[in-house]
Amino acid sequence: MKYVIETERLTKNFGALAAVDEVSLHVQEGEIYGFLGLNGAGKTTVIRMLLGLARPSSGKVFLEGMPIISGRQGPWARVGYLVEMPYSYPELSVFENLLVIARLRNLRGKGPIDQIIEQLQLEPYRHVKARNLSLGNAQRLGLAKALMHRPDILILDEPTNGLDPAGIVEVREMLRAMAKDQGITIFISSHILGEISRLATRIGIIHQGRLIQEIDARELDAVRSKKLLLDPGNRQALVEGLQKLGLKVAQREDQLLEVMQEEELESYFLRIIHQSQPTDG
Repeated sequence: MKYVIETERLTKNFGALAAVDEVSLHVQEGEIYGFLGLNGAGKTTVIRMLLGLARPSSGKVFLEGMPIISGRQGPWARVGYLVEMPYSYPELSVFENLLVIARLRNLRGKGPIDQIIEQLQLEPYRHVKARNLSLGNAQRLGLAKALMHRPDILILDEPTNGLDPAGIVEVREMLRAMAKDQGITIFISSHILGEISRLATRIGIIHQGRLIQEIDARELDAVRSKKLLLDPGNRQALVEGLQKLGLKVAQREDQLLEVMQEEELESYFLRIIHQSQPTDG
């Protein structure tokens, strides 16, 4: 099978630290691939190597079958990207920043700029200098730069950082429509499981630089579990109290107490929340 984005045992070392350790990704055309991991797991380093912004210590990267080598030509006219905090010219307005990108992308006229400003609801900030934008609107400007030339591949690193809940929903729906209606392949990283599970069609999970699993998003609920970890002062009293509630408690090797009965835990905490609600009168 031919993949739009593919890596083969991709590795990046910083001295003795393996920030990315033999990661092999497989992203198909038109899918939304969620790259999920904690902060510091290696997500941004992988993305920088996908874009040729960092040279791998070993391994290979392919975009649309073309090998990506740092400093060399790639299929960049068909790629849009947002990496870490979006860079802007701080003394230029939103419109002027987009005008620079339009010229670099060989886009003619104001049409593409006006369209993306409307799409990302940046019209009220058209003439506002980038340095005066809120974090959320700076993120919108970064997304506008990534999307303005209508790429075939979109690579986004934590694109909803700084957005309010309404903005997150808007970006989610926009990306979903782009994949469905335009066939754009979207690679999106996040540390938020809930957000990735709502958007992605397939998910790759990275932890401490290693790709743990690639999984269809529909299978996620079947493999994930919820647990409660406790580090009590009075261990015996807590164990006895939880057992009276019908919860099974296990002691882990790191000495934490673990409760994994998902339905019982949810029921217990719902009772606590209900009991804490003020009553009328």
